[in-house]
Amino acid sequence: MGDTQYLHIRTFGCQMNVHDSEQIEKLLQGMGYKWTDDESSADLIIINTCGIREKAEQKVYSLLGRLKYLKKVKPGLIIGVGGCVAQQNGHEFLTRVPHLDLVFGTHAIHRLPEMVEGIRNSGCRVVDTAFRDSVQSLGIVAPPRNGAVSAYITIMQGCDNFCSYCVVPYLRGREESRSVDDIIREIECLKNHGVREITLLGQNVNSYGNTFHGGSDFPALLRAIGKVDGIERIRFTTSHPKDLSDELMDCFASVGTLCEHIHLPVQSGSDYVLERMNRKYTSGDYLKRVEQLRDVCPHISITSDFIVGFPGESDEDFQRTLDVMERVRFDNSFSFKYSFRPGTAAATMDGHVDERIKSERLSVLQSLQNIHTQLSNQADEGKVKEVLVEGFSKNDRTDVTGRTRTNKIVNFRGNIDMVGTVVSVKIIEGYAHSLRGEATAEEREKKHVG
Repeated sequence: MGDTQYLHIRTFGCQMNVHDSEQIEKLLQGMGYKWTDDESSADLIIINTCGIREKAEQKVYSLLGRLKYLKKVKPGLIIGVGGCVAQQNGHEFLTRVPHLDLVFGTHAIHRLPEMVEGIRNSGCRVVDTAFRDSVQSLGIVAPPRNGAVSAYITIMQGCDNFCSYCVVPYLRGREESRSVDDIIREIECLKNHGVREITLLGQNVNSYGNTFHGGSDFPALLRAIGKVDGIERIRFTTSHPKDLSDELMDCFASVGTLCEHIHLPVQSGSDYVLERMNRKYTSGDYLKRVEQLRDVCPHISITSDFIVGFPGESDEDFQRTLDVMERVRFDNSFSFKYSFRPGTAAATMDGHVDERIKSERLSVLQSLQNIHTQLSNQADEGKVKEVLVEGFSKNDRTDVTGRTRTNKIVNFRGNIDMVGTVVSVKIIEGYAHSLRGEATAEEREKKHVG
C-alpha cells in the first residue's frame, strides 16, 4: 500500500465486541495497517457497535457526527461501522451519515480486507449485512496487543433463546459452535504468544455443542482445555441459568485451572417478570442453582445482570429482585434500565414503566449492590490470594495490578518481573471496586521487591 497506513478502532459493548475488534485489527494488519491510539492520525477508522441498548446506538451516531470534520480535512480517510447496530441499520447508515464509507454486519468481518481495498480503489461506498450459513471470522487467531497475558476466545456465535428484550438472535443469528479441535489449536497459538489466561466467549456458553450431532458439550470442552499445558486459568461468559447443568457445576471442583467465578445473569427476581422476559426459569430455580454451585465450590464468586423497569414490573416485582439480591449476595453485578429495542417481543408489550421510576429503582438496586460488593471485598482482608499479574497500575507505576481467581482486581507494590506470573498476595484492604494487597515475603524475595 506504499506509505504506512494507520488504523484506529472504537469498540462499544461487551467482551465479544472487544474480541471482534481484536480480530478486525489482525485482519487489517495483513493489509499493512498499523494501530494508532490517535484517531486524527488514522487512515482507517472502524467503529464496532453494540445494539443491546438504545444508548449505545446513540453514542455511535454522536461519534460519527464528530468524525465529519476529520473526514473533511482528510478526504482519503475511510470510516466504517460494524457490529450489531450496523447489522440492524444497514443502508440507513449511509443515508443518515454521508461521510460514512463502509457498513458491515456480524457475519461479514472476514470480508473486511476485500471491502476496504475496493473502497480505496473505487471510492464507492459498501454495505454487507448478509447472514451466512457459517461465521467465517470465528477462527481468526488474534493475540492481544502489547503482550497481554489474558485473551478472549469465541467458542460460539449467536443465540437461540429469544429472550423477549434481546436483539442478539436477530443481529448475530442462530447458535453456531466451533469444534473442540479448532478451539484447542487457537489456545495453543495464544499460549505461544505468552497468554496464560483465556476467557471463553459466547452469548450462552452453556449451550455450546448443541449444534453438533452427538459431539462435545461445554463441560467436555472445559475438561479438554484444562489439559493444555501452560494455560493457568480458564474463565467463561456468559451462562444462561436454564442451561447450567450438574456436570458443568462439577467442573468447578474437577478442572483445576477453571477459576472460581461465574457470571450468571438473573435479570429479575420476579417470576412474573421472568416469564414475560421468556427466561424459562423461576427465581426458585435460580436460587437452587446458586445453592448447588456453592455446595460444589464454597468460595465461588457469583456475578449477575439485572434489568429494572421491564414492561409490567410493579413495585412488588422489583422488591422480589431486591430479595434475591439479599439471598445471593452477589460479588458484583451489571444493572440497566429496560431499553426499548425495535423488533423484540417486549417492544409490543403493555405496562411500560415511567423513566423516573426506572431511574429510582436502578439507583436503589445499585446502592444495595455496592454494599454487597464492599462487604465481599472486605471479607477477603487478611487472606492470601493467587493473583495473575497483568501489568502496571495506571495510577501508580510502582504498583502492579492483576486479578484473583474469583475475578477481583488487586493492586500491590511490585515490579516488571511479576508481570505474567501468579503471585501470592495478602489482602490488606477491601475497597468498593478493588482490593489492596501486599506480596508475601517469599514472593518479594523471589522477585526482588523492596
